[in-house]
Amino acid sequence: MAKEVILTGVRSNAELTLGNLLGAILPLVRLQQQYSGEYQINAFMPDLHSITTPTNYEQLFYRTIDTLRFFEAAGLKLDDPNTLIYRQSYIPAHSELTWILDSFIYYGELSRMTQFKEKSQGQKSVSASLFNYPALMAADILLYDASYVPVGEDQRQHLELTREVAMRMNSRFGNLFVIPKAWDEQVKFNKTGVRIRSLKNPQFKMSKSISDPSGTILLLDNPKEASNKILAATTDSLGNVNYDFKNQPGISNLLQIIATIKNQPIEEIAQYWKGETSYSKLKQAAAELVESVLVEIQTNLKLFSRDEAISVLAKHEFKVRDIANMKLASVQSSVGLRLKNS
Repeated sequence: MAKEVILTGVRSNAELTLGNLLGAILPLVRLQQQYSGEYQINAFMPDLHSITTPTNYEQLFYRTIDTLRFFEAAGLKLDDPNTLIYRQSYIPAHSELTWILDSFIYYGELSRMTQFKEKSQGQKSVSASLFNYPALMAADILLYDASYVPVGEDQRQHLELTREVAMRMNSRFGNLFVIPKAWDEQVKFNKTGVRIRSLKNPQFKMSKSISDPSGTILLLDNPKEASNKILAATTDSLGNVNYDFKNQPGISNLLQIIATIKNQPIEEIAQYWKGETSYSKLKQAAAELVESVLVEIQTNLKLFSRDEAISVLAKHEFKVRDIANMKLASVQSSVGLRLKNS
């Protein structure tokens, strides 16, 4: 690819929430709006990652399809020539490159990954794929020579491991891979790190996987009911609006929701509301925005069927397969699995 590649993806093993919309879907839409043409954008559905932990296997296929429908409903242009959209499992090179990378990633490196320790803590049984997750993530990135991978702080170790194995193999076999940018350079496309919190327990992130119905807004919730959840959000007794997640997490969460929906810097929104003593006014403003954005997305969602989404993915995956297979063949030749230039 002539342009530098930005790669991003959203897991689809649960119903999507307002947190997914504001933390992943809208940022990708805005990334495309701002940078398409200057960069190649790879937006993939990491369905193989979705089965590293138990999930609803019967619904996974259609949840993956619906993830694309939500992206389209939020404004992602599926016919943009500089954007590729694909399912991870429909590109076999992801799995094949993972096995090769496994031979150059060390057990000790994988055992130090803190996310594995956190997700496996207290579990009676843990899948080998959860332990091996960073190798698959490295394959996702290195197959497409991605320079930029906008991920949260929780994925920082995985990005660093990807850089390490790419440099290790380049040193041994020549310039096989583009090395992803270092963490401090990734900030160009990962400026905010939006992490929407539970409306009832704002010390935790909003998540469908946690039993927290009153604190979680699903993208298919009735918009008016979603608005009421915002109005009932937990705040504090300080009586003064400040953007301070340590001392006022509930208030700060509402400010972040407003800033992300309006696509304005959190500093501007925080300054506008700073010193306001009426929490009800802040809640009302956030509630109206959330209700409006859900109405718009749910309306657009009805206009883009699952069959249409599957057709779009098939067209993109046809192109992506060729790109991935070329990289895989180069790696296979370098490590002796194929003859050179075969």
